[in-house]
Amino acid sequence: MISLINSENGITNSTAVTKRLARAIMVSGGEFSLILACCNCLQRQQQVLNVLTEFSSADIHEILLSPATDTLYTAITSAIGATQPEALMVRGLESVIEINQLIISTNIMRNQFRKQFEFPLVLWINDEILRKLVWLAPDFKDWAASTIRFDVPHNQLVKAEQQAISA
Repeated sequence: MISLINSENGITNSTAVTKRLARAIMVSGGEFSLILACCNCLQRQQQVLNVLTEFSSADIHEILLSPATDTLYTAITSAIGATQPEALMVRGLESVIEINQLIISTNIMRNQFRKQFEFPLVLWINDEILRKLVWLAPDFKDWAASTIRFDVPHNQLVKAEQQAISA
């Protein structure tokens, strides 16, 4: 069987991308910035978070959204209270039942994020959530410098599989 990704190169790439995320958090320290971390595998996401502590000295808070979450802004303000963490990671967007409504309300409330949060906000998303952000919250999504990918996008994986089969 043909391996699509050399495991050694995969580990090296993962480390480099994790360092990139750590740098993005450190550069943004003390002011709002939006960082999109795209990972389609929850297990891989947890592995990255475990390794991230090695590369970042920032005190990174984390919240996990419940499926019933209806607004991102309210979920964050409820979770952090009056504190301003050095960085905040939000996970669980893929589990939100009314995700379209949450994304639309995030776009409407986008200016509140900049006014109220003095820290980098890392949203853990998958390809489906990324597509929804592009279509339903383009103004909010545009605040992210770029999307940091932690795995191969599904369309590239399919293309690689097709090339391996035809080889």
